[in-house]
Amino acid sequence: MDCFRSSRLASCADNPTIHCPARHLHGTGNATRSPAPIMPPSSPAAHRTRDIRVGSGDPRWTSERPGRIGQSACLIVLLLAYTLLAGCATRAPLPAPPVELARQAQPDSVYAPFEARIAAAHGADASGFRLLERSDAALRYRLMLIDTARHSLDLQYYVWFGDTVGQLMMSRVIAAADRGVRVRILFDDLNSLLHDMASIEIRDAMLSRIDSHPNIEIRLFNSWRERSLFGRGVEAAADFSRLNRRMHNKQLIADNRTAVIGGRNIGDEYFGMNAAFGFHDLDVLGVGPVARQASAVFDRYWNSDWVSQVRKAGTRASTSMLSQATALEPAAAARLSELSWLQPGYHWETDLSTLYDSLAPGGSVVQADPPSRAPTAHNRMPETFRALMRSAAREVLITNAYIIPDEVFIGDLHELVARGVQVRILTNSLSSHDVPAVNAHYEKWRRRIIEARAVLHELRADAALQAELVDLAPLKSAFVGLHTKAMVVDRQKSFVGSMNLDPRSGTINSEMGVIVDSAPLSAELAKRMERDMEPHNSWRLHLDESGALRWRSSAGELGAQPARSLWQRLQNIVFKLFPADYY
Repeated sequence: MDCFRSSRLASCADNPTIHCPARHLHGTGNATRSPAPIMPPSSPAAHRTRDIRVGSGDPRWTSERPGRIGQSACLIVLLLAYTLLAGCATRAPLPAPPVELARQAQPDSVYAPFEARIAAAHGADASGFRLLERSDAALRYRLMLIDTARHSLDLQYYVWFGDTVGQLMMSRVIAAADRGVRVRILFDDLNSLLHDMASIEIRDAMLSRIDSHPNIEIRLFNSWRERSLFGRGVEAAADFSRLNRRMHNKQLIADNRTAVIGGRNIGDEYFGMNAAFGFHDLDVLGVGPVARQASAVFDRYWNSDWVSQVRKAGTRASTSMLSQATALEPAAAARLSELSWLQPGYHWETDLSTLYDSLAPGGSVVQADPPSRAPTAHNRMPETFRALMRSAAREVLITNAYIIPDEVFIGDLHELVARGVQVRILTNSLSSHDVPAVNAHYEKWRRRIIEARAVLHELRADAALQAELVDLAPLKSAFVGLHTKAMVVDRQKSFVGSMNLDPRSGTINSEMGVIVDSAPLSAELAKRMERDMEPHNSWRLHLDESGALRWRSSAGELGAQPARSLWQRLQNIVFKLFPADYY
């Protein structure tokens, strides 16, 4: 469901689809995003890279992102355009980029001693893992990996917004390149670094400018051949099938020794810095062989024929366009200055010294869809997820933001419960949803899930966990939504990744995730998932004596699904008119 569900510009939350209507409009709003300084002008590094900025815009925000409000209109326009222009020719495919592989892990990496200690205690195949659930921890550890990398940084993201967090992280990536670190950045060429659809040329100029750094290379997955807004519209109509396939993977790898894999894109709402809404999300940090497994996935995509170099995609650097993206928004700058670890030059020694004791040892397998999603390809994520779920002997806990089941999933629930396996599921309620379109197609499955005797919970938009886990104080989001994609089986194996349980993740987008075989980590994740299912955080659904659905929480009991507004209920009705795999 990302889209043109592109978290920000569409209303699609985390699954891309080419038409604007949809979920990955996921976390985006109507207004442009608030910029933040890349680095203080007085910083020596600023004089080398001060022209490389990543965003600008109006600090006003609403919870409904551009694509979300205009989804129906976008869809209708694209369908009409497709009808009129389906026969139009598109440009020839871009040339394949040169093959380039991850750098070997070096002994002088700051993470080499961690690996050595883990291997000595638990074996050469073991890695150490830490859950990144809190928004501040998720941002803090990403910055730590970027700031402490000595040799290489590989970053693969579906969406990287040009907002406060996006600017902050990109500034630190550029600073790492200034230190001599080789940086490879792989973006899905949907809307990364974009703050509104009118800024496509500015976005391309920024991509080109960053890519011009001698130690940075940016490549784009499934690139647009046309770079203008009008050209994109024509190309979308003529080549919808190709452009509908997006790269939903999310990972960061430092020195080929440490990796962060999970559900978070790069943007304010994923790290507690969006006043309109915040995501309750999850990543896992891994030190050891898991990083090489992640690098193998990165290399497969980096060298895929679905990927093109920025310099070959028609982007161009323009000082005049870049000047439009350098305005500083005082509130964002002030917010960044309040936390020492957000500042350039922060010393990470204390964080590094305490990291080892927080790592849970375990084995791992990093799985990903092939970039092509060809029918004959191996290691497809839906099969991986299903096999893990069906391996349960006692218990399955699932937390997934976007669920649109199918008969196979329902059949698996029946089979598991018949074997005595307890199955508990947490997903978004309509009220916590950033993409009502997904809820419109999920809601008909609620009864089927309950009748399979699985326990079904839906997150509350006012969940008590928001203050501790989601918001980066003193900012408080208007509501909280779920973005996690995780599962625990028998409190022994855990899955954390990018894959939603819906048609788009199942058959269209590429996805990735890590399966960790670790009782300590799985027990900790299970404990957190159970907390999220408590009445002050979620609604538990059940059928009353008449067979009607009911929602029960500490706030009381409802006979209709909770919603934030009448407008949200109307969207929920309208989006039933469109196919589920659009979202």
